Amino acid sequence: MLNLIPKPSSITARPGEFRLSDSTTINTATELQALADYLSAQLKSFTGWQLHSAARSQEKGGISLNLSTDESLGLEGYELLISADGIQLRANQPAGLFHAIQTLLQMIPAGSVSSLSPSTELRTSLPAVSIKDTPRFEWRGVMLDVARHFFGVEDVKRFIDLIAHYKINRLHLHLSDDQGWRIEIKSWPKLTEVGGSTQVGGNGGGYYTQENYREIVDYARSRFITVVPEIDTPGHTNAALASYAELNPTSQATSLYEGIEVGFSSLWIDNEITYRFLDDVIGELAALTDGPYIHIGGDEAQSTPHEDYKKFIKRIQEIVISHGKQTVGWSEIGEAEVLPGTIAQHWKGAEYQEAKKQGARIILSPANKTYIDMKYDESTTLGLIWAGYVSVKDAYDWEPASYMEQLEESDILGIEAPLWSETLLTLKDIEYMVFPRLPGLAELAWSPKGQGWEEYRQRLAAHSKFMQALGINFYRAPEVDWE
Repeated sequence: MLNLIPKPSSITARPGEFRLSDSTTINTATELQALADYLSAQLKSFTGWQLHSAARSQEKGGISLNLSTDESLGLEGYELLISADGIQLRANQPAGLFHAIQTLLQMIPAGSVSSLSPSTELRTSLPAVSIKDTPRFEWRGVMLDVARHFFGVEDVKRFIDLIAHYKINRLHLHLSDDQGWRIEIKSWPKLTEVGGSTQVGGNGGGYYTQENYREIVDYARSRFITVVPEIDTPGHTNAALASYAELNPTSQATSLYEGIEVGFSSLWIDNEITYRFLDDVIGELAALTDGPYIHIGGDEAQSTPHEDYKKFIKRIQEIVISHGKQTVGWSEIGEAEVLPGTIAQHWKGAEYQEAKKQGARIILSPANKTYIDMKYDESTTLGLIWAGYVSVKDAYDWEPASYMEQLEESDILGIEAPLWSETLLTLKDIEYMVFPRLPGLAELAWSPKGQGWEEYRQRLAAHSKFMQALGINFYRAPEVDWE
């Protein structure tokens, strides 16, 4: 069980073992059938066995999924009990059962997942154990930048599947920037016709139709992940400014941009058309998004005068609220008035302290720890280095509750790992930068504090077989003795 990531809150070994075979049944109530089907599909890919699902069957030797009334499990916690007689997964909510399934999958002996073909000669035995597990933080996120380079629906769905294995529950999609606009807005069609045509380095761009985006949202929801869409404002807006001349103070559209410099663009703060534009964009995006959040960006607005910036940030929060959503913004929004309910995402600087003073809760994304687009070391060919190198050890070996000045654990909503895509062209590039740093960050967000790097690196080494079974193109960090 040393390979479990995130490490559960409580693990108690018990005598005996359970033998999983092709005759094992998955037993559950009708309303949980989708979870039973998901578990069956995952087990088939891991073992080659197609397990039968039986509604409300209680026969011995099976895997049972049940909802409980244990209030201590909260919204996402679970219990996993394995004995010689069977496997029981219990939770108050379906999300907890989904997380229990991820723990169970990681417990399947590595030999039985070394290939995707049926392997009946293997005796797949699971040690008897009692696990009770609840998350430390509510927000456990990853950000995927599809603006600098565009990634299609199937790539995003594969990404969702991978992060779900680590109990991640937020997918922050960076949908607009200077280099590209990636979401169809029917009332402003040139945003994608023009602004969606480019990306860093050229070779075209791309965008999601509203149907594409809805497909991503629905797929994420099936994995108990909430999509958090970001329209970056008032800077990082060249793709929009190139699409519509009327958004510019000069009344002339800017040129499309395929570089990686920042801070040169700004919306026209004093023109009402800007706010009509934002009301339309956020309104359409809010209607497509089940989750309660809209991310407004707010970072690196060097070309927006400070007083204009403060005025803008207040007004865009009001627009988000008018569409029934909760505002998230990068921590620079702390320089402006932060309205009740707004969340600030720290990445650098001390503006999060001003946001906190105004009542905002904070998402921790310190660049030197959580930016998984930074190079691992000087030999890494992908990624950037402006925040320094971020090794696998660096990403794991810090304590969120004491890392930030003037921030208590109660102020922290959670942790998010941003992945900016200036240098990333393919899904394999994404996997290489995300893994194995994300599992460690997921553990910081889920598990009780105090695990320690030396203990974790041993689990991570053993966990490599699970990542191999999933076909992940992960980086074999030199500080880990990989199995």
